[in-house]
Amino acid sequence: GDGAFPACRKALVESDVFEAMIEAVLECGRPFLGICVGMQMMAQKGFEYEATSGLGWIDGEIHKIKPNETALKIPHMGWNTIDVSKSHKVLEGLDGESVYFVHSYAFRPDDISNCLATTTHGASFASVVGHNNVIGTQFHPEKSQHVGLRLIKNFLEWRP
Repeated sequence: GDGAFPACRKALVESDVFEAMIEAVLECGRPFLGICVGMQMMAQKGFEYEATSGLGWIDGEIHKIKPNETALKIPHMGWNTIDVSKSHKVLEGLDGESVYFVHSYAFRPDDISNCLATTTHGASFASVVGHNNVIGTQFHPEKSQHVGLRLIKNFLEWRP
């Protein structure tokens, strides 16, 4: 959910959840859905407040959306559409749909093939990333009404 990258990383590492998550996702190959800062944590590094290592599951970095990239307000908050750029089971039926965002930082994947969908808020950014058994959304499915429910249903049916 919502949160700051360094605080999220620290809380994960200090919890019992971290080791269990690594085992389930990396060692057992279970599907993982990261939402908002959860998606951002999958990157190699984030630059919110300070340079902080991410989980490194998808090559790339998290950078602040710069005001000169958009004449629109930052944080990007509210409804916006997603444009699916790469077919994926979790995104079936979602191309062009409106979803709910709250963020000031965006994922910049090193490999464009890991960007599954984009959204434009002045400039285009990765709104969905994925690789192997992990997928992440910058938007909040739990706040995106029927579209979010469809994404969650698709995720629960996904067998990577």
